[in-house]
Amino acid sequence: MALDIATATTETSAAPVSHAAPVPVRRRKRLSPLTRRILAVNVLAVALLGIGLSYLGQYQQSLVTTEQESLKTQGQIFAAALGDGAVLDVAGEGVALIPELARDMMRRLVEPTHTRARLFDDQGALIGDTRLLGGTGGSVQITELPPPGGTTFIERVGGWFRDLADGTAPWSEDYRPYRERAKESAADYPEVQRALQGDMGTAVRNDQAEGGLMITAAVPVTRYKQVLGVVLLSQGSRDLEQAVQAVRFEILRVVLIVLAVTVLLSIYLASSIAQPVRRLAAAAERVRRGHGRQMAIPDLTQRRDEIGDLSGSLRDMTSALWQRMDAIERFAADVAHEIKNPLTSLKSAVETAARVDDPVKQRKLLSLILEDVARLDRLITDISDASRLDAELSRSEVGWVMIDRMLETLVDVHRETDIAGAPQLVLNLPEAPGGRPDPLAVQGIESRLVQVFRNLIANAISFSPPGGQIRIAAQRQDGRVVVTIEDDGPGVPPGKLEAIFERFYSERPAGEKFGTHSGLGLSISKQIVEAHRGTIACENRHNADGKVVGARFTVRLPVA
Repeated sequence: MALDIATATTETSAAPVSHAAPVPVRRRKRLSPLTRRILAVNVLAVALLGIGLSYLGQYQQSLVTTEQESLKTQGQIFAAALGDGAVLDVAGEGVALIPELARDMMRRLVEPTHTRARLFDDQGALIGDTRLLGGTGGSVQITELPPPGGTTFIERVGGWFRDLADGTAPWSEDYRPYRERAKESAADYPEVQRALQGDMGTAVRNDQAEGGLMITAAVPVTRYKQVLGVVLLSQGSRDLEQAVQAVRFEILRVVLIVLAVTVLLSIYLASSIAQPVRRLAAAAERVRRGHGRQMAIPDLTQRRDEIGDLSGSLRDMTSALWQRMDAIERFAADVAHEIKNPLTSLKSAVETAARVDDPVKQRKLLSLILEDVARLDRLITDISDASRLDAELSRSEVGWVMIDRMLETLVDVHRETDIAGAPQLVLNLPEAPGGRPDPLAVQGIESRLVQVFRNLIANAISFSPPGGQIRIAAQRQDGRVVVTIEDDGPGVPPGKLEAIFERFYSERPAGEKFGTHSGLGLSISKQIVEAHRGTIACENRHNADGKVVGARFTVRLPVA
C-alpha cells in the first residue's frame, strides 16, 4: 500500500503544473432554457385567451339578430305611414299606392336612420329606392364614402384578429350572395315575395361587393288588410362590424397589457429560480474541480422554498462529504499506525531469529512471529469489515427484525457453548397483557444488528469476573426499543466513555494477552446502530457508596 502511494505521488509530482490564473471568459447573457419554458407556457396561455376572446361569433350573431328586429320594427312604422298617407282610394277600383308620394314619404322617413329602403307595388315591380334620386338626366345613385383618416397600430392588429376570426368563426359561413340586378323585382328577393303574401320576412346575405353582410327585412304595406306593396329595408354590416371591432380593440388592449405583465412576471419568476439554481450549479462545479475547502455552497435557506431546501441539502451534502473524506484520511492514518506496530515487531523478530542459534530462543521468536501474523490477519479482517460496512449498509435490504427473539437466540447459544466459570447471561423481556412476551420489532438489517449485540455481549464477558452475571434487558420506551447490557466488571476509565467508540481504541482487562482485540468492535457497533437511526451509549454503574461496580451499554432503536 505504501509503495503504491509513493509511486502515485512521484508520478503526480513529475507532471507539469501551471500556476497561472485562468483567464475569465465573458459569456454572452441570454435567456436560460428554464426562462424560455416559463415564458412560453405563460405567454401561450395569454395568447390563447386573447385569440379565444377575439372569436366573437355569438356576439356577432346576436348583433345580426338585433339588426333584423330593428329593421322589422322600422319597416312596420314605414309601412303603416305609407298605408295611411300615400294611398289613393279610387272609386270602383279600390285602394292603390301613389308612387311619387310614396317615394317622397319613404325618403323622408329613412333619412334619419341611414337605412336603404325600396318599395315594391302589389305586382312586385320596384317603384322606389332611397339610394336613387330622380333627375332630368336619369337616376343618380347615392353611395356613402368611408370617413377619412389612417389606421393606428392597434387598429391594424385588431384587423388582423378580425380577419383571423372571420376565417374561423361559424357566423362567417357561406351565406347566399347578394346581387342587385339592373331592373329589380320582387322575384329577386324571397323575403319580398313572402311579404306580398302578408307575412314579414328577413334575410342575411353575403355582400361581396361591400365586403360584409347585407341584412334585409320586408314588411307588407296594407290598407284595410289589403296588401298594396312591400317595403324592403336593407342595412350593411358596417356599423355592426364597427361595434365588433370596438370590442376586439378593447379585448386586444387588455390582452396586450396582460401579456406585458405576464412577460415581466415570468422573467422575474424565472430569474428567481434559474439564477439561484445556476449559482448552486456553479458552486457545485467549483467544489468538484477545486483543490481546497474554501469553495462554499451559497446559503439560500432564507428563501424558505424548494430552492432554499436544495441549497441546504447541497451544503449538508458538501459538509458530509468533507467529513467523510476526513474520516477516510483518519482511518487510513489509523490503519497505517496499527499495522505498523505488528510489522515492526515481526521485522525485529525475523532479524533476531536469523542471528540466534539457540533452538529454545528460536522457538520463542517463531511463536512471537506467529502471534504477530495472527494479529495482522485479525487487523486486516476487521479493517476490511469496517471499510465494507458503509457500502453493505447502503445495499442491504431492510426488513422486520424481532429484537426479543434475537436476544433469546444469542443467550441460548451462549448457554449451550459456555465453559465452567464463565459469566452467566440473564435476559429480562417485558410481558404483554395475558402473560405473553411483548414483541419488540424494528426495521433494519438482522445480520448487522446481531453483530452489534454479539460484540457488546462479548465485551461484557471479557470484563466480567469468573462466575459473574451479565444482565440483558429490552423494553419499549418513547417510541424506541431500548436494550441494556450490564456487567460486573471494573467499568470504563474516567473520561473514556466516548473514546471507547473510536477506531482502534483498546482498553483491555489486566492479564489479557496483548493484541487479542483490534479495537474496532465498538466502533463498528456504533456505526451500525447510527445507520439504523439509533444511538449507543456507555455509562458506569455505581453502588450506594459511589463505587464503580460495572459498566452499562444502552442501545436505542426506532420502533418499526
